[in-house]
Amino acid sequence: MQMLTKFETKSSRVKGVAFHPKRPWVLASLHNGSVQLWDYRMGTLLDRFEEHEGPVRGISFHPTQDIFVSGGDDYKVKVWDCRTRRCMFTLQGHLDYVRTVYFHLEQPWIISASDDQTIRIWNWQSRQCIAVLTGHNHYVMCAQFHPTDDLVVSACLDQTVRVWDISGLRRKNAAGAQQSLSDSMSSQRMGSQSDFFNVTDVVVKFVLEGHTRGVNWATFHPTMPLILSCGDDRQVKIWRMNDSRAWEVDTCRGHYNNVNSAIFHPKREFILSDSEDKTIRVWDTTRRTLLQTFRRDQDRFWCLNAHPELNLFAAGHDNGLIVFKLERERPAAAIHQNTLLYVKEAQIRLHDFTSANDAPMIPIRTAPAGQYLPPPRAISFNPSEKAVLLTSDVEGGSYELYSLPQQFSGQVSEAGQARRGTGSCAIWTGRNRFAVLDKAAQQVLIKDLSNQTTKTIKLQMAVEAIFNAPGSQILLATATSVVLFDLQTRQAVAEINAPAVKYVAWSADMSSVALLCKHSITLANKQLEQHCQVHETIRIKSAAWDESGVLVYTTLNHIKFALPKGDSGIIRTIDNPVYVVRVQGGNVHCLDRGGTVNVIKIDPTEYRFKLALQNRNYEEVVSIIRNSNLVGQSIIAYLQKNGYPEIALHFVRDDTARFELALECGNMDIALETAKAIDKPAYWEKFSQEALRRGHIHMVELAYQRTKAYDKLSFLYSITGNIEKLAKMQKISIMRNDLKSRLQDSLFLGDVEDRVRVLREAGQHSLAYLTAKTHGLESEAESIRVAAGVEEADIVNSAPAETPVLLRPSIAIIRSPELDWPQLNVSKGVFDGNFSLGDKNAGPRPGKSRVADLASAGVDGDDTGGAWDIDDGENMDTDEANVFGDTLAAGHAEQPDVLGEEPGAEGGWGIDDDGDLDAEIAAEAAAAAAAGFVAPQPGISELEAWSRNSPLAVDQIAAGNFEQAMELLRDQAGIASFDALKPAFLEIYSASRSVLTTAPFASPSRIPLRRNPGDTAESAQHLPAQIYNLPASLEQLQHGYRATTSARFEEGLTLFKRLLLSLIFVSVDTVEDANEVKQLLQICREYIVGISIELERATVAKEDPTEANATRLVELAAYFTHCKLRADHEKLALRLAMNTAYKHKCFKAAGEFAQRLVDLVPAPQIAEKARKMITICDRQSRDTLAINYDARNPFVICAASHAPIHRGEAAVNCPYCQATYKPEYKGQLCRVCTIAQIGAKATGIRSLASSD
Repeated sequence: MQMLTKFETKSSRVKGVAFHPKRPWVLASLHNGSVQLWDYRMGTLLDRFEEHEGPVRGISFHPTQDIFVSGGDDYKVKVWDCRTRRCMFTLQGHLDYVRTVYFHLEQPWIISASDDQTIRIWNWQSRQCIAVLTGHNHYVMCAQFHPTDDLVVSACLDQTVRVWDISGLRRKNAAGAQQSLSDSMSSQRMGSQSDFFNVTDVVVKFVLEGHTRGVNWATFHPTMPLILSCGDDRQVKIWRMNDSRAWEVDTCRGHYNNVNSAIFHPKREFILSDSEDKTIRVWDTTRRTLLQTFRRDQDRFWCLNAHPELNLFAAGHDNGLIVFKLERERPAAAIHQNTLLYVKEAQIRLHDFTSANDAPMIPIRTAPAGQYLPPPRAISFNPSEKAVLLTSDVEGGSYELYSLPQQFSGQVSEAGQARRGTGSCAIWTGRNRFAVLDKAAQQVLIKDLSNQTTKTIKLQMAVEAIFNAPGSQILLATATSVVLFDLQTRQAVAEINAPAVKYVAWSADMSSVALLCKHSITLANKQLEQHCQVHETIRIKSAAWDESGVLVYTTLNHIKFALPKGDSGIIRTIDNPVYVVRVQGGNVHCLDRGGTVNVIKIDPTEYRFKLALQNRNYEEVVSIIRNSNLVGQSIIAYLQKNGYPEIALHFVRDDTARFELALECGNMDIALETAKAIDKPAYWEKFSQEALRRGHIHMVELAYQRTKAYDKLSFLYSITGNIEKLAKMQKISIMRNDLKSRLQDSLFLGDVEDRVRVLREAGQHSLAYLTAKTHGLESEAESIRVAAGVEEADIVNSAPAETPVLLRPSIAIIRSPELDWPQLNVSKGVFDGNFSLGDKNAGPRPGKSRVADLASAGVDGDDTGGAWDIDDGENMDTDEANVFGDTLAAGHAEQPDVLGEEPGAEGGWGIDDDGDLDAEIAAEAAAAAAAGFVAPQPGISELEAWSRNSPLAVDQIAAGNFEQAMELLRDQAGIASFDALKPAFLEIYSASRSVLTTAPFASPSRIPLRRNPGDTAESAQHLPAQIYNLPASLEQLQHGYRATTSARFEEGLTLFKRLLLSLIFVSVDTVEDANEVKQLLQICREYIVGISIELERATVAKEDPTEANATRLVELAAYFTHCKLRADHEKLALRLAMNTAYKHKCFKAAGEFAQRLVDLVPAPQIAEKARKMITICDRQSRDTLAINYDARNPFVICAASHAPIHRGEAAVNCPYCQATYKPEYKGQLCRVCTIAQIGAKATGIRSLASSD
């Protein structure tokens, strides 16, 4: 017999324990006045109740309702609500310590025993005391109700046990009960004292005397007329009673200190008692003999309780409580084809899965009278010889060999003489031989059917158990690994790391194996090559493979699944633990703890669907989607996470989620449909941006119409040359009385008359007059002058300096119906054809800029890691060599999608396009001309125009205003040193002008080069040519990426610094491009800091191998992984850090790097080797070097000292590149950009040419 500990706590002395009848809860009342509520399955403290003053001695759950009662040394009985976790009310009446409290199983009663020598019965519904039981003349230590009869038993320090009859109390408190004549007369004779103490309702039935000292505990047997008591005389007494008398049956002696409590085992003929002698003892009820003693060296036991339904016990001691059971409840079982052999009630039984027939075959050995024989722990079946091996824990481990009848008739056959032997494990390894593990001698004995040893194999490792394996092989389980051992060659074939394997489950074809540990499952193939590892927070009970290669396993309260690639999930919840033996379709055949074969229905759709996706079996995926109701947020999140948004689209009914998924997978048809259903401006705005990025002009137009984005529509019609709709926009602006939009539309259309009318209506008479005069509208100009009351002689410079040129809209090269970008014709996928997803258009992934596209995929497709000098196999043990390879898998390019066109729609306007305007402006200005001649003003040079037209430093440099440019850079970016920028200044200045040689001996002509050479109308639009632009920067970024991938770090550092310095001169025209410039700046900063760290690491590696240098090596490798690099570079950095930490025995850090590498989903072989590293490091879980690195404490890296700056610590930043430094570097030049002053104040660099 073993004490199998399931849960243990550490606290102050526990004086009382109570199990919840349904939930996995246990209450502990402590000597410090607190009550703790624990979940013994999860091992967590749920709540703490601290309203008692002084020790709490009694505690009890209600059998059916979510309430519990407690009693303590403050003389109070408190009733608590489990849901609100608050005290409902307090029952007061006792005059001394309350020792125990219990609920009645049927009545709304609470019984409490107290040191005031009384027992009180309370009605907790009316909150009144309904009876006071007097008669004891010392402290009453315990009082309990009988499970079924109207009896109460109490134990007292007056050395007596009393049995009370409470049938009168039940009759009195029954609903509608009338007081009988005899009760009334008796009450009158007894007087008021009788009514107060309720002597007519509760009477003493028996007084049991036999203890020589005070009695601490008394309790009823749950089904038999027995009473159990214990006391300070160190004895446990058993009493029997009938209707007329009670007498002592026997006494159990063995404790050598006070016995504090004793209980009957609810299911077996056992008695459990605990004592201050620091032991829990188990006694045989019938023989009254001691079976087992469980001892703790430091803790005295104070209380003991049994679970009302499960085989669990709880005991409170000086330093906490322990939840345990006395024997294993897992039935020994073995499966062969369609039959199950298992042990139940000292019989080997056969269950046929096909017919569901279940019958006993042969009996097995039972325990002699007065002894305990534990049930078999495992069974191994030999179908060829019809023989079974039963392994049990008898005498430290033994086995029995039974022969089954050759012809099974359905009746119990007489078992032949069983052959026995010692050994902790016994399994069949062939038709006529089996292997036995001799754990003490650490050897495996090969025996034949006659139980004779034919071969002895000495083991070179500490083996805990052996399990079956294919062929002539067996599995040897050690404390940290499992070894595949060949019995013929006597050599280890393979090894896999797995902590303390308890059970092994092979697939039907023996190609896959699941190694079950206490809280993890390791999946591997038959060569013990690991597929994945699944971790659980609660105990794993059993597992079996289904026909599709999915592992179905059970925990204490769930049936779950695990796929070979690591995905797992919950299939269903179970009330009580079961042991799965077979999975077939939607049926899980399992054994419960009572040894009954049950069939649990499950829905395998989810794991079949995920398995089909992993295996790329898209036909089965289509079939599952069509024929099942596979829904839920978990499925949607799984599909989205694994790159199948187009499939997730079929499971979503919510319009918002469908809209996001449609944009993600590029299905603009569904996105348009859901946007119409949602019809909110934010969604139309997002839709218009995505449609514009993908070139769906008609969809963009519709989105702008729905959001009434008139300015965007006018600009769209202008750049596409749609004069007709641009004219409609002008009409709409007139109807809306929007002068700004009306002026803009008239400019786009070249409608001078309407421009003049708009300016007059806006009160801008001067501008209206100048516009009319410039474009020859003399009568209109004169009318404006007269209306403004200005004399013609007062007008100066009204004549145009040049011939006016009207702003004309662009000519449409492609007419409106063909405005959408041409789409690639790609073949539809299996999901498109079966579910009418429509074509998805090509192009970059939704929501990503060009910079993000470059940063999210490998540029060269080279992820080998060879150039990084990552030596994955170095310093690894022989058995664990080649855990890491030298190759990273290249990224897979995404298939571009194609989307069909959406015809233009104008239904969102609510305007009749065929209607005409109600009124037209029909006035012309009177003819007027300025008298006299006015000399024209001198013009401005091209360089001065550049300087006026742009606020950017790069344009000031091109114009020759170096000082102004430097001042701008000081204000915007805190530039303190311009030495590194001098070559760029000269290059920009030279590239913005061309030199044209004219006649000999004549000075050459310098011609300014414009950025916009076609704009000749107004000098206000002239800007210099630029040599630093976004496309060139993106190309340079690619060169930097390639150099980093190839480990040319010095070259990469130079490229990224050059790019960082050039970004200060990049000029863009849109906000989106400006944001991309900011992204480029951040990327350059991260790569410069990261490469600098790696170069320092390489320098330290060449120095003497001291402990300080080794510590710095690991730290620098760790810091490198926290730079925000591209995914493939981050994987390489993690592999480098993982190997560096492992070589220097920093196993904890190496495990963290390996876990982060696995989270990035590398190539399968890399992921598998990283998981092996995790397993290796989990066994060590320590760092031999004191490294300054904690991944759980957020930090940034100082760009100068390459040391972490944790959150909350003081730091300063570079105003240009935003690199972070420690405060002592303030005022120095930035180590990253080399031009800005650390900590200087700046407004922020500008790259957008216009301020709109």
